Amino acid sequence: MTGHNGLKITASSTGPKTGFPVMLAHGGGQTRHAWTKVLDELANAGYRATAIDMRGHGDSEWASDGAYDMRDFARDLIAISNQLSNPPALVGASLGGIAGMIAAGELAPTSFRSLTLVDIAPKMEAVGVSRVVGFMQAHMTDGFSSPEEAAEIIAEYMPQREKRTGTGKLDRYLRKRENGRYYWHWDPNFIHHVTHARDNAAEAKENGFDRLSAAAARLTLPVHLIRGGSSDMVSEEAVAHFQTLVPSALLTDIADASHMVVGDRNDAFCSAIISFLNATHNRGAAA
Repeated sequence: MTGHNGLKITASSTGPKTGFPVMLAHGGGQTRHAWTKVLDELANAGYRATAIDMRGHGDSEWASDGAYDMRDFARDLIAISNQLSNPPALVGASLGGIAGMIAAGELAPTSFRSLTLVDIAPKMEAVGVSRVVGFMQAHMTDGFSSPEEAAEIIAEYMPQREKRTGTGKLDRYLRKRENGRYYWHWDPNFIHHVTHARDNAAEAKENGFDRLSAAAARLTLPVHLIRGGSSDMVSEEAVAHFQTLVPSALLTDIADASHMVVGDRNDAFCSAIISFLNATHNRGAAA
């Protein structure tokens, strides 16, 4: 698939080709493999599910010009939507959700049939944002001596989660360079852009709370906000603010889940999104 301006985007699709299309966009630092179990559940429910690697992540192309503004991610989602059989329901976690709000609320309102936001809202808690960005920055330059070392770092970052092994699935998130060390599977320029925008007051205001609030207030499609019950990114206050912007939005609070809702409580997450999709899009029937 191709994103904005022809950027190569890698995607995985499953489910009946005549099923209602669902597109899944992951969070910053993740890849399409974060949705593996979700893809299977959606396919079993009759949906045609497509998970993408966002620009600069996983197996998708890195932006050689450093184009990692949230508009760039949003335009990729729009471009990919146009390549599917019909406008899809969009499920976006964190970064993917931010891009989805901008795409559906600002740039191209008719590109999607519904929007599910996974633990993301215009009002983000600074402590949660700092924790995510700090984790991504910590080993960006020096990498890891082995996948096992990376697994230890992940275990410290997510103590509530079962520890990953140093082989198998974790290898999808690492790249081994010529120096023999392992590095995260995303473009360092992405996090450089994020930190620059956060540290620049004018840019932070334009790309942050004000802009996302305006985009959310203009959403006209069915919206579902899924929050991790113990999230440090989206507080109850943030949810209340979101509900003033999108009064018709459905809210699902998943207990015992952090910001990483999909990985923490995958079964509950799948049940929530499939219930919403079934009610909103006639049980996955072809469009």
